[in-house]
Amino acid sequence: MDETIIAILRSGTPLVYVTLAGVLAQRAGIWHLGLEGLMIIGACSAVLGLVQGGSIIVGLGIGIVLCVLASALLWFVIEKLRANPIIAGLGLTGLGLGGTDLAVQAIYGSQASVNAPHGLPRLGPAFGEYGVLSILVVLMPVAVIAVWILTRRTRWGLQLAACGEHPFAARSVGVNPARMRLAALCLGGVLCALGGAELSMGSLQIFAYGMTAGRGFMAFAAVIFGGGNPLGATGAAFFFAIVGALGIRAQLLFGERVPPDFLLALPYVATVIGVWISGKLRGGAKAAASFGELRDY
Repeated sequence: MDETIIAILRSGTPLVYVTLAGVLAQRAGIWHLGLEGLMIIGACSAVLGLVQGGSIIVGLGIGIVLCVLASALLWFVIEKLRANPIIAGLGLTGLGLGGTDLAVQAIYGSQASVNAPHGLPRLGPAFGEYGVLSILVVLMPVAVIAVWILTRRTRWGLQLAACGEHPFAARSVGVNPARMRLAALCLGGVLCALGGAELSMGSLQIFAYGMTAGRGFMAFAAVIFGGGNPLGATGAAFFFAIVGALGIRAQLLFGERVPPDFLLALPYVATVIGVWISGKLRGGAKAAASFGELRDY
């Protein structure tokens, strides 16, 4: 049981960080489909920063800077060039996937996986004999509570929600929706960089092309499933992580008696079912009221 809990925490933590980034964007009135691209940028930067720069701090710093710059680019394309947010987000995902592949090929001359000598700082042995947890796993509850307080219990959070739901009313009281969206996207970029770093350096210490494997889209589904609430979205993210961990556990227990492809597909099947249930309970998944107003100024 302890081993399963550790596996759920390890697989769920990267998803939670990226889900929180999606929550911030959703509160600002943007459906963020660029989470996948930002996550893989953070994962690649953490490993390359350690291997090439000799320090995980360098990798985290580069990942945060690149993810913030990419988030600012997304904001510029949406706000200034009047692009559709969904299409712009998908473009950012393509940029992240292609850009990391190009970076690895430019440095190593191939698409080979990049191995790191060690991972993130770890805490233990208080977490049991089955393994220790990285520092980002331990800090994950702090991040969840911080985002909940920021969005639900602060003046800034109320202004962000106003910009997402009623931007015209927000402007009438002196709040600039464009600046609020930029702040939300950039803060989300930091969270995506941390989620990507945990994915590649938390327990694997390796970067491989496409290693996010749709987790960014899974995080986007968790935002919808959780109704844009940080706590609800976190619960949805862990639900998907639990399904994935149980699938791996079942594969170890049953072996060839159950098709491995079916077990690997379970988290994605759960994602689709979760979005369907969310739509049924709420009468259909809906964007923030400002979704159609991004082009109006």
